[in-house]
Amino acid sequence: MPSSLAENAVSVQPSQDDALLNEYLDILKPLVREPSVIGHEHAFFRVLRRELEELGLKVQAFNGVLVAQGNRPTELYLSAHVDRHGLLCTGPNEFEYAAFIAGNQGENMADSSSAYMINQIENRFTGQRVQAHWPYTGTYIGQGRITRSYICPRRKNLIFEVDGLDYLQPGTPVSFLDRLKIDKGVLSCQLDNVVSAALILFLFRKGFQGTALFTAEEECGRSWRYALSWFQRHEIETQRFVVLDTSPYTSREDADLQQITLRRKDANGTFSETMRTELVERCEQLGLSYGFKDEYIELKNKTRPRPFPLGRTELGRIVAATQGAINGATVQIPTTEYHTASEAASLSAIAGMLTLLLSYL
Repeated sequence: MPSSLAENAVSVQPSQDDALLNEYLDILKPLVREPSVIGHEHAFFRVLRRELEELGLKVQAFNGVLVAQGNRPTELYLSAHVDRHGLLCTGPNEFEYAAFIAGNQGENMADSSSAYMINQIENRFTGQRVQAHWPYTGTYIGQGRITRSYICPRRKNLIFEVDGLDYLQPGTPVSFLDRLKIDKGVLSCQLDNVVSAALILFLFRKGFQGTALFTAEEECGRSWRYALSWFQRHEIETQRFVVLDTSPYTSREDADLQQITLRRKDANGTFSETMRTELVERCEQLGLSYGFKDEYIELKNKTRPRPFPLGRTELGRIVAATQGAINGATVQIPTTEYHTASEAASLSAIAGMLTLLLSYL
């Protein structure tokens, strides 16, 4: 472990509560099967809303964000985007990566890890099974298989050739056929970011009484607008806004250096020092290992021929837009195989996140 990372990591592993972990996995498994292709999250929102309303929470839907609140809504604001990567039918037997279709490229995706990673993942999808759904209801239409994927230099997007879905109409979302797998202490599926939505639902079931925002279209850089609009609508400013997500690492060894990934900053701004200090103190008290992603990127860039971008997070965009009036922290699960249906996280990291979040009850 590089020395500067080691200074901020605790090697003690927490005792895992198998019952809590299994309870969480029982929430995650059915959510993984629900389609939520970017730009077509409506069906997933309805599933979440039903689960949240059964807990007696105040649940309201706004454009691009579903908000759930307990009896102490201002003590902590959690956020997780619910959109996942997938394909969109854009013409006769033509499919594009949904996050980067022309309509989404109007957003500022420059210097984002997503824009960088598209070149890293173009060949990972051959043989991947996919399924099509009606855009609003999420009703199943049919299945196919990706036979080829490549980057079109003119459209600057991933183009897919799919066998079995030639009858689809333009505008139909196509999700990766996703199933949760657990092998040798590692959990895999398209974790980004259903894993965080399940964490918040788990937390509410355990008695969390704060506020949670479930946002749409994060993968094309729009979710922050929806979250910010909700804060502005209700004239809320806070330094306790915590965004949950996954965080990619280049290897399992690098990912396993920490259970919890934190950040001091992203390309847009610096995060709340008070909130970060609070999270670090809780990790140390609970015996959870942690590391800072911005520091990890800066260290790796010293030996990379092409520097990896620091990234533009949902929180960072909001911090910049409000001049810091709304701030907080990102808390992420370290993963590998980013932006694929095989994104992987250790069960130790999942257990660590559960332990950390439960400390806020």
